[in-house]
Amino acid sequence: MPSQTIEAPAPAEGAKTRRQVLVPLSGLLLGMFVAMLASTVVSSSLPKIISDLGGTQSGYTWVVTATLLATTVSTPIWGKLADLTNRKRLIQLSLIIFVVGSGLAGLAQSTEMLIFFRVLQGLGAGGLTALVQVAMADIIPPRERGRYMGLLGAVMAVATVGGPLLGGVITDSAGWRWNFYIAVPFAVAALIVLQRTLHIPTQKRKVTIDYLGAALIAAGVSLLLIWVTLAGNDFEWGSVQSIAMVVGAVLLLAAAVVTELKVKEPIIPMTLFKNRTFWLAVIASISVGVAMFGTSIFLSQYMQLARGKTPTESGLLTIPMIAGVLVSSIVIGQVISRTGIWKRYMVIGSVLLTIGLALMGTIRYDTSFWLVFLYMFVMGSGVGMVMQNLVLIVQNAVDPRQIGVASASVAFFRSLGGTIGVAVMGAVLGNRITSLIADGLLKLGVDPSQTGGLESGGIPDLTTLPAPIRTLVESAYGEAVADIFLLAVPLALLSIVAIALLPNRALGTKTSQEQIADLEQTVVNVSAAEIAGESTENGERRDGTGRLGGADRDDDGQDARPHAPRHAEEAPERR
Repeated sequence: MPSQTIEAPAPAEGAKTRRQVLVPLSGLLLGMFVAMLASTVVSSSLPKIISDLGGTQSGYTWVVTATLLATTVSTPIWGKLADLTNRKRLIQLSLIIFVVGSGLAGLAQSTEMLIFFRVLQGLGAGGLTALVQVAMADIIPPRERGRYMGLLGAVMAVATVGGPLLGGVITDSAGWRWNFYIAVPFAVAALIVLQRTLHIPTQKRKVTIDYLGAALIAAGVSLLLIWVTLAGNDFEWGSVQSIAMVVGAVLLLAAAVVTELKVKEPIIPMTLFKNRTFWLAVIASISVGVAMFGTSIFLSQYMQLARGKTPTESGLLTIPMIAGVLVSSIVIGQVISRTGIWKRYMVIGSVLLTIGLALMGTIRYDTSFWLVFLYMFVMGSGVGMVMQNLVLIVQNAVDPRQIGVASASVAFFRSLGGTIGVAVMGAVLGNRITSLIADGLLKLGVDPSQTGGLESGGIPDLTTLPAPIRTLVESAYGEAVADIFLLAVPLALLSIVAIALLPNRALGTKTSQEQIADLEQTVVNVSAAEIAGESTENGERRDGTGRLGGADRDDDGQDARPHAPRHAEEAPERR
């Protein structure tokens, strides 16, 4: 791809100093750290948790999927609220919900109870996922946002690597239930810092939430995920139950689209899909979600059940992947802010992600750890280059009045990709392991009951298995986990195409709040000019229809002038 240098726009007047940005940003980063820590601290302990609670591989998958599902469904709702009401209060509310869910999860006495409380965790996580990056857009212009997105990626990386490691230590020393309480002190600190440092103007608009659309989206996605989880185990893929669930999910989601087209304040405005940057970023986000969520979850199973490592060792052994995310997100974020060039690095990132996934598809239970570390680092580097910058370029391309819903929608599809990816990967993994072990037992002439209940989908305790059976189980998990990495490769290839086709739009130099203020002033000027029969502030003459000429459109089909509205009545209410 030929390189293209983008001239740096002049800095906006009244630009904030680095300290003025970092002070409120610290609370936002701490809030995201809480969400990531509480989500990842149990990942290295899940095999032991599910084993202690008497769960199955399906239960293992649903403990993860339930959180991702709740996050996915609630993210666009939080994003819509962010465009309509006080964002600071919403962030604090989501933190409280998240911590309550975490505490209750620590009291779970069964897999079903744990899944229920993880849903509550997911509702809070959806708010933090949507709102932190929206609040960043309020205080940081797109051109400068790259380096701070890098910091956000670094915080996520530290929490992601520290979570499993800390969770492993806690599980081995004090018991797995304490994993769910570790986020409480950090959440309290985040609430205090946010209260003192974050000051964002409130958008004074009447709050109207599309509850029907939210319910239809939740029902459709949930039914689809339940089908993916149960099909092949509880009933055949081509059975009547399977067909009924697929048809039901499609009808519910189709009804959701129709609802979103008709309501006044849709959860996911369909008009966003007219923006080429937005829908291409959505396609790329889905594959990133599969890679980010799926790999982190099932890597723990690989380390513990294919390599025989403890939860603590499992956390330590995933450091290379997180190191890739940490280094690439910080370095590339700094480069983007300094040069204004972003597209080439995102294309490189998507290529690295694809290569990393393909390499991870070659691992086995006896693959050299050095090779596994290299493959994880390559995959992590690709995720770090792409994940946060997808939100950045969408925020740079949409109307500033839709920053919240646009950012949340990208996060929604990323979480949706991860949720469906984990469900599909979990279903494939369970079936593949059962098949590999059954075939292996036939060759060994061994009674299936000696596998610790694995023949019925249970998670085995390797220490209780005879040596030949243990090797068979480790080999089965090694091969099955590698197979699910290969499932993500086609999606990663699609992300390369989507990112390569993104319009190479220059990054702006004004925050979303400054852009909205400009919008309001533009509306006043345009109205005065129309009344006087004069030209607009930019010297452009309008015809009798009030429409702009074709020269005023950019590659996204949007108004080429800096986020100016096409009609005066589209302007937000004056505060």
